[in-house]
Amino acid sequence: MKKILFLIFVSFLVNACNTKSNQKVTQHFSSEERIDSTNIKSLFNSVLKEGKSYEWLRDLTQNIGGRLSGSPEAAKAVVWGEKLMNTIGLDSVWLQPVIVPHWVRGEKEIARYTTNGIQKNVPICALGFSVATPKTGVIAEVIEIKSLEEAQALGKKMKGKIVFFNRSFDNTLINTFSAYGGCVDQRVQGAAICGAFGAKGVIVRSMTNSVDDFPHTGTMTYNDLPKKQYIPAAAISSKAANILSADLKKNPTLKFYFKQDCKTLQDAPSFNVVGEIRGIETPENIFVVGGHLDSWDLGEGAHDDGTGIVQSLEVAYLFKKNNIRPKNTIRIVFFMNEENGTRGAKKYAELAKLNKENHIGGLESDAGGHTPRGFSIQANASNTKLLQSWKKLLSPYGLHDLKAGGSGADIAPLKGEDVTLVGYRPDSQRYFDYHHTSRDTFDKVNKRELELGSASIASIVYLMDKYLYNNVSVKP
Repeated sequence: MKKILFLIFVSFLVNACNTKSNQKVTQHFSSEERIDSTNIKSLFNSVLKEGKSYEWLRDLTQNIGGRLSGSPEAAKAVVWGEKLMNTIGLDSVWLQPVIVPHWVRGEKEIARYTTNGIQKNVPICALGFSVATPKTGVIAEVIEIKSLEEAQALGKKMKGKIVFFNRSFDNTLINTFSAYGGCVDQRVQGAAICGAFGAKGVIVRSMTNSVDDFPHTGTMTYNDLPKKQYIPAAAISSKAANILSADLKKNPTLKFYFKQDCKTLQDAPSFNVVGEIRGIETPENIFVVGGHLDSWDLGEGAHDDGTGIVQSLEVAYLFKKNNIRPKNTIRIVFFMNEENGTRGAKKYAELAKLNKENHIGGLESDAGGHTPRGFSIQANASNTKLLQSWKKLLSPYGLHDLKAGGSGADIAPLKGEDVTLVGYRPDSQRYFDYHHTSRDTFDKVNKRELELGSASIASIVYLMDKYLYNNVSVKP
């Protein structure tokens, strides 16, 4: 009995301390911040009890799949997006025409080489916008390098060779997007440099911090090279890159063979999908919330960027569910062609300027559907400081990172001194396991992480709408 009474006493003390602690925290909130805290909590409660994004993502990925610009799947996704926006009851929904590039992969790529009498097959995929190899493929000795500067220095020594770019992620960088940015130039620019010096082809280590057998595609360019100097470009898996590098040290004259059937077709008509909740006080002021509807063709485009699409739309759903009437117009945009051209983003910004629309802010979700960590902010100094002051409202939900930096490729064309742009930043550690690969499928997305992301985005949009009002920062 004494033990039970002791436990009851301890429980009473703990509860009393917690109550006192909570009161202390509440005392740091102004009356307006207490309202904001309550509304943010309601957004999270709603999504975790009645969220829609996970099932929307299931439908998009399982019934449509990969959605490369110009493809029949991308066209189906436009129809899907327009119907879904109308279903949740946005005030207006429309399609915004845009002409997009149409590159197709063709037959599955093949790669192999022989060393010490052993043939090794290599996981490989063509890079977006690459030309095909001859029908019989390409075979040549390999030169391994780590940078574009090395390629320039080689010059004509690479003539008739296959150039192998093998610069890996810097795994000491905690933010894997920083590691990606540190080596993606070899994928984008490698063929343009090597083609100018007569190389036969380019193969690139996949852009990932993991070591596996899944090649990562992605866009590349030939810049202003004449077409006769275009050479085929492909990515090989990170594991294959390690093995090839080791084999080249033992046998520098080994010959690498690869074959791909890709080609660029005539540009195709497509659309951005746009819907909005009209503002009740200054509807002429617009906040954009969006992601990109297109994806690469190897997987289902789940993390890149199906999650961003459904999270953006769930912001509107959560506002309506919680009877939040925005002061400004909240516009949801499913951008087309982020992956290989950003023509949807450019068309949206072009029409915004032509129609003299007043965009005061934007948020983009294009970093996967993992656990929310925070937001990057692209704004003037005063607005950056204001957004960072909301950390005490957002940190209870794990949103500790509110850092000045970039926003996103699709909203970047809206940049201006009085325009506050934000990038949603979930945990990045697993993202490049899936990015641009056949592994980017629905089963890799966690329902709770996805929904927490939707509520996180809805929360900062709620605060931006309330306090970044009429292009003037208003402190709570």
